[in-house]
Amino acid sequence: MENMAEAGTVFVGNKPVSSYVLAAVTQFTSGSKRVVLKARGRAISRAVDTAELIRRFLGGKVNYGSIKIGSEKVGEPGKERTVSTIEIELVKTE
Repeated sequence: MENMAEAGTVFVGNKPVSSYVLAAVTQFTSGSKRVVLKARGRAISRAVDTAELIRRFLGGKVNYGSIKIGSEKVGEPGKERTVSTIEIELVKTE
């Protein structure tokens, strides 16, 4: 079982990319070894931008871990639609 202090999650939505970068970097500086960016739908490109900016900002101290893609159904029965999802794991190397 892994320690919760070692892993953090950032849900990427409609805010500017900089706010998600700040949230993830804050988790790394407060001791997290891993941060997972989660997004779905139109926010997926924002999550990718966030991951790239974090890697650039923290230099060689962060690498990609697992990257998972998938889809899930959202909406009420009868009005359901399928939305793409992504999870990008960033791992601290030091």
